Order: sequence, then C-alpha cells, then structure tokens
Amino acid sequence: MAATLCGNLLPKPGWLPLIQSVRHGSKAVTRHRKPVHILKQKLLAVTQYVPPPRGPPPGAYPSQRKQAQKQESGFVILLKKEVKKVFQDNKMIAVVQNNNSSFEDMLILKHRLHRHGIFVKFFPNQVMRSFLSDSIYSNMAPLFIGSTVLFVSKVPKVKEMLSTLRASPQMILLGACIDNTLLSTQGIVSYSKLPSLTVVQGELVSGLTMMISHTASMLQHHPAHLSALLQQYIKQQSPDDGTQASPNGETTK
Repeated sequence: MAATLCGNLLPKPGWLPLIQSVRHGSKAVTRHRKPVHILKQKLLAVTQYVPPPRGPPPGAYPSQRKQAQKQESGFVILLKKEVKKVFQDNKMIAVVQNNNSSFEDMLILKHRLHRHGIFVKFFPNQVMRSFLSDSIYSNMAPLFIGSTVLFVSKVPKVKEMLSTLRASPQMILLGACIDNTLLSTQGIVSYSKLPSLTVVQGELVSGLTMMISHTASMLQHHPAHLSALLQQYIKQQSPDDGTQASPNGETTK
C-alpha cells in the first residue's frame, strides 16, 4: 500500500507538473528623479523666501527719540543756539585738542590770541555733535573727541593762529572750517602760505593792466603803420617832390 502511494505521488520520468512555483528575486529600482534644470535651480534660489531677523520685542529698549528729548534740556538748547551763532558770525573756526593744559597756560594763550582778534570758545562735545548732525558742517563731528576747544575769528587769521600755537605744545590743532571749507592740519598750513587778499588783488590788477596796454598797442600798431605809409605815398605823389628852379630857368635838385 505504501509502495503504491509513493509510486503514485512521485513524478514519472518525462512528466511535468501542472503548477510550478518559481521564486524570483527583488527587482532593482530603475526609476530615478529627473534632475532639475540649472535655470530653474537659479530661479528657485533667487525667489526663495528669506525671513527677516527677529528684532527685540516692542518695549524692550526705549526709543532714541525719547532719549534725545529727555537729554535736550533748556540749557542744551541755549548752548546749541550759541554754537549756531558762532558758526554764522565767524569765518574761521578751528578745533584744537587740549592735552592737560593748566589754567595759567590757557589764560596766556587767550591773551595772545585776543591780540589778533581770535577768541577761544568752550562747548561740550555732546552739544557740538548734536548741532553738527543737523547742519551743513556735519563732517566736523569726528573732530570733537576728548577735551576740545574752538578758536574762532570773524576774519581768517591762520598765520597768527599757527604762530601762537607754536608756543603752546600741549594744544594740538585737529582741523578747521575756513570760509565754509573743511581743512585738515596740512590744509591749514598750506592755506597760511597763500598771499593776502590785497596782494592777490594787486597782482590781478597789474596783470589786467598789462594785458589791456598790450592789446591797445597791438590795435594802434596797424593804423599807425598805415598812416605812415600813406604820408610817404602822398609825399612821393606831390608835384613839389624836392626839385627847385634856378634863376637861369634850369631845375636843380
């Protein structure tokens, strides 16, 4: 019986089963993402949203405008008006740094400058920066660092100021505004070497006079030459061209 069953179940040679189980391996993934075009990548990079940085929460810091309003007291406003008047009335405003000058040295310096019509003014740097920030002289603001004083005069007297500062080595010249022009230390020295206004005016007048006289002589040269030629021609064409008659009726030259 067992042999009969085994013989029925075992496959016979040359016979194929009706159902065959075939085991396949896993297929490889052949579908990949298509690369993005380079122009599209650039467009996406340019149009990418960049959020602004988060600032402090409102009310964390007091506003600068409120601080300025609190700091500008009546005395500060009065000083700013005085500074404005100084810039309006004077043509030379020099900024000088005071390196620990004594009271006596400053008094002597004031007296020497006063003889030339130059006055010394003291203003806090905070007031000067506040005034210069809203004026046409805003480029002078970096000069006001540390202990500074102002040398002002209604007429530019650069030579006198430089000669006076040579006797005070503790006073260092930082810059100046002369005739609404900001000058450095080297520019002030170059300005002091320029001739005075009267000398320049005299040179200009003499140069113009020489040019006018030269032009007048050139204009008169041709008419005078023409007049001399015409006179010579008239003398040559006149009947009495230098011949004289003798008593015998003969003509002699």
